[in-house]
Amino acid sequence: MDEFEHVSVMLSECISELNIKQEGIYVDLTAGGGGHSIEIAKKLDFNKGRLICFDRDKEAVAAAMDRLSDYRAEFINDNFSAFSEYMDKKGIDKIAGAIMDLGVSSHQLDSVERGFSFREDAPLDMRMSREGLSAYDVVNTYGPERLIEILFKYGEEKYARGIVNGIIKHREADLIKTTGELAEIIKNNVPLKVRRDKNPCRKTFQAIRIEVNGELTSVSKTIPAVFERLESGGRLCVISFHSLEDRIVKNLFKEFSTGCICPSDFPVCVCGKTPRGKLITKKPFLPSEEEVENNPRSRSAKLRIISKI
Repeated sequence: MDEFEHVSVMLSECISELNIKQEGIYVDLTAGGGGHSIEIAKKLDFNKGRLICFDRDKEAVAAAMDRLSDYRAEFINDNFSAFSEYMDKKGIDKIAGAIMDLGVSSHQLDSVERGFSFREDAPLDMRMSREGLSAYDVVNTYGPERLIEILFKYGEEKYARGIVNGIIKHREADLIKTTGELAEIIKNNVPLKVRRDKNPCRKTFQAIRIEVNGELTSVSKTIPAVFERLESGGRLCVISFHSLEDRIVKNLFKEFSTGCICPSDFPVCVCGKTPRGKLITKKPFLPSEEEVENNPRSRSAKLRIISKI
């Protein structure tokens, strides 16, 4: 296996804001190469603290296991949506903190054969787990209206209809097998000005990747489940890399931290709703200029943190 390369984003901010207790139970829901995990592990009491690491990518799990070989950590090769099932299975009622890094790893992006990048020609894949539905399946079997919906919803691509028309036309002659073929179709079906100003493939590739991996559904399901398991004072750190994910995180954190929802003209509260969380970040942390310079892929990252009351 090639060395798993991934630079952890806002590492010091995450570790500092988790307020790690030596004897606590912590969960890294996106272990990647183990960058955040190992820094959490270093702060735990070897005999009493506990670290649980999830990742759906077998290569990521293998790399993290190797990196944390001198520490006590449990590894689960599964999507973080399996969080509640695993916690129930292990009889874990409360945790002291958790972290989610929702970005695609540098290793996945740089492994050409994984088919995540529109800059290199490779088989259409984009599966984080290397199992199940692939980008090839989405591009070649989904109907035109469904494809348009995905590009609009997950890529916020305003030229979705033209791009999909190009995909369907190509499909009628031959299946679309590679990222290069798809990129060329996209470029040929957006206005010339868009092609000149920037690479027009990013939004479509993002949309298809999100569909392939069920990313937004998993995030919407897992964040509330993790929040419910936090002990009083426990913290959840979430790093997002595009507006769709960040909007989900922001809205869920707002819901957790909001109290009375009675109309403003009610003299007293009758709903009885009280805040269950406290926002540690009213505005998200952003990577420093130095971090962006050293790791350009961090430039769109936003870190939001909430504490359980």
